[in-house]
Amino acid sequence: MPRRNRPKRPDDEPRPPAGHGWARAEQAADGEWLVRNVSGAGTTKNYRCPGCDHEIRPGTPHVVAWPSGEHGSVADRRHWHPYCWSSRSRRTPTRRRW
Repeated sequence: MPRRNRPKRPDDEPRPPAGHGWARAEQAADGEWLVRNVSGAGTTKNYRCPGCDHEIRPGTPHVVAWPSGEHGSVADRRHWHPYCWSSRSRRTPTRRRW
């Protein structure tokens, strides 16, 4: 029989909310957010950071955030550079000019 590498979780131990993976809750002046750090190792797409309007290339560690509660959903996820996410209260989002 194969060895089990992780100890079994007791049934009464709290689990992360369903559908949110390992996201953590953050509260700031701009509301409540669910935030997840992405290592970048498994990313294969380009994303556009709403903080600086620059590309986040595949393989780049970044932050995924979306509003929590009844006003937000996973469809509202945005991918941010870690610095842009942490400094969002000191600057406004960059808007594209077409």
